Amino acid sequence: MMTEVAPENDFESIPGTYVQDAAHYQNGYGLNMFCMSLNNAENRAKFKADEAAYIDQFDMSPAQRSAVLERDWLGMLQLGGNIYYTFKIAAFDGLNMQQVGAKMSGTGMRFEDFQQMMLNGGRPIDGNRYKGESDNG
Repeated sequence: MMTEVAPENDFESIPGTYVQDAAHYQNGYGLNMFCMSLNNAENRAKFKADEAAYIDQFDMSPAQRSAVLERDWLGMLQLGGNIYYTFKIAAFDGLNMQQVGAKMSGTGMRFEDFQQMMLNGGRPIDGNRYKGESDNG
């Protein structure tokens, strides 16, 4: 019996979707290991003392390094970061998930507006089904 298989990479047409597959995680390994290191209080103190010097010990690309130092939350995910790992940086900064969600919107959305959007049921579906549907396509 033949099984119908979805075309490879059909998920790429969904706006704001970053599939965490093996290649993505291989690219993000150093970034995610840096994030995991923040589980240790001694490492958090070293990071706080000199962020740039601390992350130099991890195998990260220049883009990943910049994303961490600039707190480019969406960029970290696009560069192989796992949300559960990168959230360790947010916790380090004293941010909650909704505050990070507002920063990830890429629209400059204020936290209060993001929170209200979530209370109203989330992002509208129109313009968010396929990349070609939105102006950001």
